[in-house]
Amino acid sequence: MRAVMVARMQHAQTFGDHLRTWRQRRRMSQLDLASEAGVSTRHLSFVETGRAAPSREMVLQLAEHLELPLREQNALLVAAGFAPRFGERRLDHPDLAAARAAVDIVLKGHAPNPALAIDRLWTLIAANDAALKLMGAIAPALLAPPVNVLRASLHPEGLAPRILNLNEWREHIFARLERQIAAAADAVLTELLAELRRYPGGGAHAAPLRDAAPVITPLKLKMPHGVLSLFGVTSVFGMPQDVTLDELAIESFFPADSESAAMLVRV
Repeated sequence: MRAVMVARMQHAQTFGDHLRTWRQRRRMSQLDLASEAGVSTRHLSFVETGRAAPSREMVLQLAEHLELPLREQNALLVAAGFAPRFGERRLDHPDLAAARAAVDIVLKGHAPNPALAIDRLWTLIAANDAALKLMGAIAPALLAPPVNVLRASLHPEGLAPRILNLNEWREHIFARLERQIAAAADAVLTELLAELRRYPGGGAHAAPLRDAAPVITPLKLKMPHGVLSLFGVTSVFGMPQDVTLDELAIESFFPADSESAAMLVRV
């Protein structure tokens, strides 16, 4: 079903097509969306069928209630015949200098713990020294730009052979990608998820008992001097007005136990 919906998003031609597909993805009826956006169901129906043209304000209002990413809000505006609202600059653009400086400060300040910045497709934007050291055993071909951090971690020639709880970590990554695809309808991510699922797994994994389950799914890496256990925290920009910043995230990893904390200092 998800693949069908993504395909429909890619081939939608009119504003009504875009709007209807997003509304259905969000599992909203015309009545639901009309009520939340403060428009009549009749008018919304006319807009979806092309019998009425929406104003720019209405497009943005509908996009807000559909919780669309900035990239998709721009696409909805263009489909309705309006110019995009949000810019999309490279991270090295002068207008984003303060944001890029903030990313660098966070990455550097997170040492000795690993941290990296990624875009919506999980392409590596930047990483601190601790993260780069953990990537040292990854095959050079997987580290040729653009580096996809999920491919580099789950590929048999990537981090996968060193991940002790590979099956558990794979399921964690798959669940995150599924949520991301559900929210953004990104065909590239759908293809990436299918590719990652084809990689060899880590064998059978028995789900822990509820009362013994960890609070956070850790990443357990086999290191020369023991097991490095990490948990991740994702940070995003608050209320971004640029597509690049809207899609940028910082993945910060923290030691899950005292042994791992000491190991990160030594690495």
